Amino acid sequence: MMRLSRTTKVVVLTGAGISAESGIRTFRESGGLWENHKVEDVATWSGFEKDPALVWKFYRQRWEDSNSTKPNAAHYALVEMEHYYAQHFSLVTQNVDGLHSAAGSKNPLEMHGNLNSCFCTTCRAKFKLHDTDPDIAIPLCPKCGAYLRPDIVWFGEIPYFLSEIEHSLKKCDVFIIIGTSGLVYPAAGFVMTAKLMGAKTIAINLEAPDNLSFIDEFHQGKSGEVLPALVKEWTAP
Repeated sequence: MMRLSRTTKVVVLTGAGISAESGIRTFRESGGLWENHKVEDVATWSGFEKDPALVWKFYRQRWEDSNSTKPNAAHYALVEMEHYYAQHFSLVTQNVDGLHSAAGSKNPLEMHGNLNSCFCTTCRAKFKLHDTDPDIAIPLCPKCGAYLRPDIVWFGEIPYFLSEIEHSLKKCDVFIIIGTSGLVYPAAGFVMTAKLMGAKTIAINLEAPDNLSFIDEFHQGKSGEVLPALVKEWTAP
């Protein structure tokens, strides 16, 4: 049995798999399409320029879907880890559904943005999506009148918090990957950084991740079933 002390520096990366267990469909499951749309039409800046109304309709639907789902046991197990490791714990997520915060995680680094937020394409002011009028096809900035856009990192854009994430990876003792295939960069490369800096690497996923060669310990299964048991083991007195 492996026990991690309260001073163990732990970094966790979560991907679509943890949200899929709450009922949110993943990109890979949809055959290369998101809700029957090509990725370039709804997840790129050029797609937004071409048809902002379509993009807004797409993300409003995803926002409504996320609001109708609830965190699962894996999300709550991560909150338990945060309480146990306190300032030594960092949570990084590729997900945009806000389920980590809904479960009680205090400061998840949402590297791909959040469906609950939007910002102005001109003055960059940020707003909550629930403060915009759902009957307006393309919301406008109340400050400058320009288009608002979903606060989502699209393909070709730079993810958020990369410097903070890199700093945590270089300092951590244990790096844990949950519900991610290890295919999407830069997140897929985080395990390499952590491993090269001497961290123990652990993965939990339904299938072996693409970067399995960098994983010291792999647990196959649903994160909502596997993670709570592991947390009890890691934090046992």
